[in-house]
Amino acid sequence: MVSDPTGSVVVLRKRHNKLRKTVYKEMLRGINRLGIPKDRFLITKSPMEITYKKYGTTMYFAGSDGIDDTKGIIDEDNPIKLVILDELTEFFDDGEGEDELLNITATFARGNRGDFQMVYLFNPPKNPNVEIVKWVHKMEKRSDCIHIHTDYRDVPPDWLGPDLIQEAQALEKVDERQYRWVWLGDSIGVDEVIYYMFGERHIKRLPAKVYRFPIIAIGGDYGQQNATTFQAAGLDMANRKLRGLGEYYHSGRESGKQKSPSEYAGDFVRFVMDMGEKYGAEGVHFYLFLDPSAQGLQEEIKRACRIAGIPIATRDAENDVKLGISRTQKALTFDILSIAPTQKNMIREMGVYAYDPESIEKGKEEPVKVDDHCCDALRYLVMGMWTKIKHWLPVGEQDDEKNRRR
Repeated sequence: MVSDPTGSVVVLRKRHNKLRKTVYKEMLRGINRLGIPKDRFLITKSPMEITYKKYGTTMYFAGSDGIDDTKGIIDEDNPIKLVILDELTEFFDDGEGEDELLNITATFARGNRGDFQMVYLFNPPKNPNVEIVKWVHKMEKRSDCIHIHTDYRDVPPDWLGPDLIQEAQALEKVDERQYRWVWLGDSIGVDEVIYYMFGERHIKRLPAKVYRFPIIAIGGDYGQQNATTFQAAGLDMANRKLRGLGEYYHSGRESGKQKSPSEYAGDFVRFVMDMGEKYGAEGVHFYLFLDPSAQGLQEEIKRACRIAGIPIATRDAENDVKLGISRTQKALTFDILSIAPTQKNMIREMGVYAYDPESIEKGKEEPVKVDDHCCDALRYLVMGMWTKIKHWLPVGEQDDEKNRRR
């Protein structure tokens, strides 16, 4: 923009609502890093544009969910020389993938004469079988494509700051494999066992000191013939831990006795009272994050708790499987989450909870839906408590979007 009188730029992300806090802010930071006085630019938020005053060259920001809006940017006398697509994986996960990228290229290449460029920025996915990796290999065959792989070690330390560098080093110590993916950008492949980092260090009895938790959270998974389970954990604010306390587990198929929702509700009341008596502080708050498909059971539990005088907040569990697994993995990796020895079914499932190998090969990791009830309940629990426990993670791990540029 500052060296080419006709060098206007478009910066795209898949969604409009992610522009201001990500690429717009990053480009303003870029001006500072280049040492160019900001008063040489006209910088506006509505619309989001950065214009170099000397030439009138402009950087536009847009989301591909409204690609038709971006067509108005095109000016035959002032063609777009550069299009930057940030977080490219979103175009494959939430969009049309290669077809969408081709349409974007065709839209903005118009009017140029050999000096048009597309820049694609993304964090390599863990699974090397996903569509974006196949697209990269296809692009590498083009004579006009340059593929550059960088990681945080290629960036001046002053740009990163000591906290980010320490965070990378901390992950390298506790999980070298995850470090290679998150910080070095290696597509390390997907383990079939989902919670491969789970081990003896996560199975913890509460210390001899009697713990009294102000918040006890419960994740619940419901099955009519399959198992129904409630997994409880206490929020230990002083030590920054989510400590497993106990479980309820009943399988109609294994026991030969099916239970009705009202019977499960009665069992839930007894389970909560037991957890409260053993671990609850005075005025303890109970939260239940229940399988969102179990609306009937949720109503029965509300009624049973009301009759028993148990104050409890019930929520439909957030059932984003991929995100829930990622957050649970983080909580285990950084030893925020522990499991009590009495949670025997949970411990058993953690060793067998796995992705379907065929889904890995197709680039779509899907857990095998067998022996997963406790792991589902734990995922619901972690998702429900995430806003409280994520602050105990290293700074960069608190954000689910990986905006660390490699």
